[in-house]
Amino acid sequence: MLSARILALCMAALAGALMALQGSLNSVLGKAAGLWEATFFVQVTGTLLALASLPLVGEGSLQKIWSAPWYTWLGGILGVAIIFTVAASIPKVGAAAATTAIIAAQVLTACIIDHFGLFGLSPLPFTWWRWVGGALLAAGGWCMLRQ
Repeated sequence: MLSARILALCMAALAGALMALQGSLNSVLGKAAGLWEATFFVQVTGTLLALASLPLVGEGSLQKIWSAPWYTWLGGILGVAIIFTVAASIPKVGAAAATTAIIAAQVLTACIIDHFGLFGLSPLPFTWWRWVGGALLAAGGWCMLRQ
């Protein structure tokens, strides 16, 4: 059980590293082609990769998407908003500062989702340990944003 948790944390850390890399690459592409054009291109290439991957690693059924709650379909819209806002913010404040703000907001939002068990997830109360972690995260963010 512990090894599965460690693997999941390593995958999450990889996702964080990939997000910082993606944001930086998208901001450069946005400077070259325009932010909306870069956002469109990133979404199209991601869609093509996902489509090509379905026969190889797909585990479910596209037909079952229609049985999911309507709000779960918002992921693509959120993806466009994420790509655009990250690509727009990095050239103005830098990759480290933008990523720090992203992580702080992401953790705060995740804590709210966990605490209230939103979207059918099991509730995970916001304990004082999480308050300590949030304070340390905020302190680390403050250090990262200092000039």
